[in-house]
Amino acid sequence: MSACTGTQQQDIQPRNGDSNIPSSPRKKQRTSIPAGPLSKVTVVLGAQWGDEGKGKVVDMLATDADVVCRCQGGNNAGHTVVVDGAEFDFHLLPSGIINQKCKSVIGNGVVIHLPGLFEELEKNEAKGLKDWKDRLIISDRAHIVFDFHQQVDGLQELEKGKQSLGTTKKGIGPTYSSKATRNGLRISDLLRDFEKFSEKFHTLVRCYQRMFPTLEVDIKAELERYKGYAERIRPLVKETVYVLHEALKNGKKVLVEGANAAMLDIDFGTYPYVTSSNCSIGGVCTGLGLPPNTIGEVIGVVKAYTTRVGDGPFPTELLDETGELLQNRGHEFGVTTKRKRRCGWLDLALLKFTGMVNGYTAICLTKLDILDTLKEIKVCVGYRLDGKDINYFPSNALDLAQVEVVYETVKGWEVNTENIRSLENLPPNARKYVRLIEERLAVPVDTHNMR
Repeated sequence: MSACTGTQQQDIQPRNGDSNIPSSPRKKQRTSIPAGPLSKVTVVLGAQWGDEGKGKVVDMLATDADVVCRCQGGNNAGHTVVVDGAEFDFHLLPSGIINQKCKSVIGNGVVIHLPGLFEELEKNEAKGLKDWKDRLIISDRAHIVFDFHQQVDGLQELEKGKQSLGTTKKGIGPTYSSKATRNGLRISDLLRDFEKFSEKFHTLVRCYQRMFPTLEVDIKAELERYKGYAERIRPLVKETVYVLHEALKNGKKVLVEGANAAMLDIDFGTYPYVTSSNCSIGGVCTGLGLPPNTIGEVIGVVKAYTTRVGDGPFPTELLDETGELLQNRGHEFGVTTKRKRRCGWLDLALLKFTGMVNGYTAICLTKLDILDTLKEIKVCVGYRLDGKDINYFPSNALDLAQVEVVYETVKGWEVNTENIRSLENLPPNARKYVRLIEERLAVPVDTHNMR
């Protein structure tokens, strides 16, 4: 069962089976993404460590959107969508690309691996994706992920040894590093003057080869390859800040799809076990060129329990049969990495913090049905550090690894809720679980009509 439902359109399915998203009776159900003379942007963000089910929420909202945007990250994220029996895998493309009435924008804050982008397009085209060339728009300010960035990503992980971060090795971090040190290359560099692009490419490669003497790059072959990519991508590239502001000015419905999740944010996540971009609300502004006053709804997608992939502290992690049950029932394997996800109880202390940062206007609760078989369910309601209750989320990973979790235990419902689509039809104990989340976070678990 899934909490952002309330829709009759069930041909779009979540990547790991049905999810539960019940509604709150306290707030009037919306009928669509808000629009007007000057539209407000609707933002969908992961509220935990990722894999919350953002993809399904975005896919359904995209049926009512005119523009769907990616604002940060690269092809280190991923989800699967099933439409009319066809399974589509997205890593870099905005989910709205499957909606033929919707424009899909890859914003300036995204880093793009062009071989991966075209491979993703070709695979999905073979599965039935049509006319994407008329709907995909790429920012000329977006930075390029090169193959050597991916090699460097792996070399850096090897150097760290036991302190490795468990990255996807997709070259995302090194590309953002190139961007920050101002020797990165953007899409506009590729399209403007190829001779200048070639010079900058040489400089960037030599820079990394000084740091990693074993790094081998066939510069001539790479440049020849990118000369071909330049012509393939040229028709898709625009100055996207103007495109988005014009869309809002004309009352278009704009939806932003956050990649990764709040606890992977480079500033507010469990640093250094994070991604290399701002995947909280600030990344929407900087990654698309949108001012804060254009943002309307901020939907935080929350899994009914907690998962994370890779290394790093995880206060509510379950290393027992309950954790294994959640992993198996929830099919908790990464779409991009295929790695098994670590599982644990719902962490409301963590969610309070990400709510402070992101300002959620609604919570979309997913995969409640995975808890159906449990007699008792624990919920983290706070932390203790050095024997004292704390009212903040620890900034240091070592402190977070040492917190004592304060749990509240609730009774399970032991009823199959897989096909239940409203709060009123949930068993009483499941409703209490949802109410507990709403009360502790002071944010409604809300439904959105996604026709």
